[in-house]
Amino acid sequence: MRTTRLLSSAVALTGLSAALLTAPNALAGPKGDPAGRAVDLRPLGTFSSGVFDESAAEIVQHDPDTDRLFVVNAQSGAIDVLDGTSPSSPTKITTLSVAGQRAADDSMIDLKAVVNSVAVDDGILAVAVEAADKVQPGWVAFYETAGDLRFLSAVRAGSLPDMVTFTPDGATVLVANEGEPADDFLTDPEGSVSLVDVSGGVEDLTQSDVRTALFAAFAGDALPKGVRVFGPDVPVPAGVDPAGRVARNLEPEYITVEADSSTAYVALQEASTIAVLDVAAAEFSELLPLGTKDWNPRGRTGGFDASDRDDEVNIQNWPVRGMLMPDAISSYQSRGRTYLVTANEGDAREGGGYSDEVRLGDGPDDEGFQYLLCAGFDAGLADEDQLGRLNVSREDGYDAARGCYREIHTYGGRSFSIFSTDGRQVFDSGSAFEQLVAAGEGGVPAEAFNAAHDDNDSFDSRSDAKGPEPEGVTVGEIDGRTYAFISLERVGGVMTYDITEPKQAFFVDYVNNRDFEADVPSRQVGDLGAEGVTFISPEDSPTDQPLVVVANEVSGTTTVFAVD
Repeated sequence: MRTTRLLSSAVALTGLSAALLTAPNALAGPKGDPAGRAVDLRPLGTFSSGVFDESAAEIVQHDPDTDRLFVVNAQSGAIDVLDGTSPSSPTKITTLSVAGQRAADDSMIDLKAVVNSVAVDDGILAVAVEAADKVQPGWVAFYETAGDLRFLSAVRAGSLPDMVTFTPDGATVLVANEGEPADDFLTDPEGSVSLVDVSGGVEDLTQSDVRTALFAAFAGDALPKGVRVFGPDVPVPAGVDPAGRVARNLEPEYITVEADSSTAYVALQEASTIAVLDVAAAEFSELLPLGTKDWNPRGRTGGFDASDRDDEVNIQNWPVRGMLMPDAISSYQSRGRTYLVTANEGDAREGGGYSDEVRLGDGPDDEGFQYLLCAGFDAGLADEDQLGRLNVSREDGYDAARGCYREIHTYGGRSFSIFSTDGRQVFDSGSAFEQLVAAGEGGVPAEAFNAAHDDNDSFDSRSDAKGPEPEGVTVGEIDGRTYAFISLERVGGVMTYDITEPKQAFFVDYVNNRDFEADVPSRQVGDLGAEGVTFISPEDSPTDQPLVVVANEVSGTTTVFAVD
C-alpha cells in the first residue's frame, strides 16, 4: 500500500520537475549539451572493507605512478591501500597505520590518533592526522606511495587537521586545521591552516618548515558582516596559545588552490564563509561570506521538501533562507578566470549541552527556549506537514527587540554552487537534486527520495534535515569540457554537471550504485553514504579513460566509475 502511494507521488511530480529543472539558475538547460556532448558514469568495480557504519571509507586519492588508491579508514585510524591497476576489481594491498611515528618536534603520533585526509603528489603521500585528544595539535605525515610505503617524516600541525592538499606546483602542503570545540564544549582551540614548505623534499623536514595562517586579524570591526560567529564563548585548551573568539570560532574544513599556486580558498563551513589565503605570505587576506539561499515563494530556487512526516514528495517554496555552509570545495578555470565550486552540505555546531540546531515547531526545551516566529508568518507553518519538523538555527534571524524570529534560517543549500573568486555566486543548482531523485533519474525507485544512508526503508526521512546532503565535489576536464562530480551523502550517488560555462552549467548524469531492495547492512546493498570523490584524468588512468572514484563511509566501500 505504501509503495503504491510513494510511486504515485513521484509520478505526479514528474511534470512539475520538467518545468523546474529548466528554470533559470537551476539547471540552465535540459539534460545534456545541445551539441550532443555528454558523459555517463558507470560502476566498474568496488572494494568493500566489510565494516558497516563505522566510517571505514571516507576520503580517497589516486597515485598515478603506482595506480594505488589511498582510502581513509577512520574506523581503524589508518589508510587502506588498494591496487587500482584493474578498476573492475580493486583489491587491498595493505593497511598503513601512522601511529607511533616520530615527528620533527620529537612528538609521537598517538596510538589512538585519527586519520582524516590524504593527498598525493609526485610519489609522496601526505596524511592529515588528528590527535587522540582532538583539541590538541595534530600532525601531517609523509610516506612514499610506492613499494612498502616508507615513512619519510612528520611535522606538527594545528588542532584537528581535517583536510590536506598539495599546491599544484608541489612546493607547499596545506592543512585545514578545523579546531572544533571539545566534545563537552568546555574548550575551543582556534582554527588555522598549516603551510608546510616541501620544495626541498620531505625527508629532512623540520618544524621551522611549517608556517601557520591564523584569523586573529579579523577580530572586532574587521569581521565582515555575514560571517557567522556564534555559540558559547569558551577558552582555548590548556597549554595552547590564547586566541580571540573569532579565531576560535572559524573552522577550516576544505581547501582548493589556484592553478598558479599563489592563492588558496578555504571553506569555513559553520561560518558559511570562504577564506582567501595568500600562500606566499601565509596570511588570510579576505573573508567572503556566502550569504543565504532564498527559498521564499518569490525566489527562483524551485523549493524543497521540508517535512519527514507528510509521507509524500512535497517540493515547494517556503519562507526560509538556506545557509549554504559548504563542505568540499574545488576550483577550475574558464576563459582565463578561476571559479570556485562548492558542495552546499550544511552543518550545525553542538557539544556538551549546546546545539544551535532546533526544530521549528518544537515546544519549550528544558531551559524554556522555544522557537517563536514573529507576526507576519502564516499560522500553520509550525505544523509537522509544513515547517514544524524542519531543523533551523536558533542563532540566526532573531529579533531581540521583538523576542521572536523575523527570518527562518536552515542548514545547507541542498545544491552545489559556482562562485567567482570575489565571492559572487554565478550559479546554483537550485532544487535540482531533490527534483531529479523524485523523478527517478538514474533509475532510482520512488523510495529513494530524501532517503537516509543507513536504511532502505527511509523514504522522505531526510526532508527535515538537509535533504540529499551534497558532501563532496571534484572537477575534471574531458575532451575540452569541464565537469563537476558531486557526491550526495544521504541518498547516495554522484551528480554530474557540465560547468564549462559557469553561468550556464547544466545537469548531465546521475548514478547511484545502491540497491534499495537489498537488506541493510549487506554486500548486496552497494554504496551507502557517499563522501569523498576524486577524478582520474585519462592521462593518469590505468585504462586511459577518465574515472571517478567514490568513498562511501556507511557501507565502507570504495567504488570506481568509468566516465563514458
